[in-house]
Amino acid sequence: MRAGWLGERGEDLARRFLRGKGYRVLARNYRCPFGEIDLIARDGETVVFVEIKGRSSERYGSPLGAVTSAKRRRLALAARHYLASCSMNLARTRFDVVGILWGAGGKGECTLVRDAFRLGE
Repeated sequence: MRAGWLGERGEDLARRFLRGKGYRVLARNYRCPFGEIDLIARDGETVVFVEIKGRSSERYGSPLGAVTSAKRRRLALAARHYLASCSMNLARTRFDVVGILWGAGGKGECTLVRDAFRLGE
């Protein structure tokens, strides 16, 4: 199995999951000098920056608990970069996290945490 395959599969699953909830995906794997944002979407008028975390078990904690304070800081910097590059500095924003727990047979179960943290946290 090639490297990154499970991550790509998780992003595809999360994208379909969010579309089912009415999100409109704007960008995927946005990269800048500050880091990467897995998905950027719109939920109504709100620009949503989405971090996706997957786990095969909860032995070492939930996927949602894997978004550390350092990761939140990098996401916030990357989000500011994206907003500035798109002239959207005044847009309403939110950070969501999609946790994926991979079960037997490779079936993934998504959990969404809306407004998981705010800029500057």
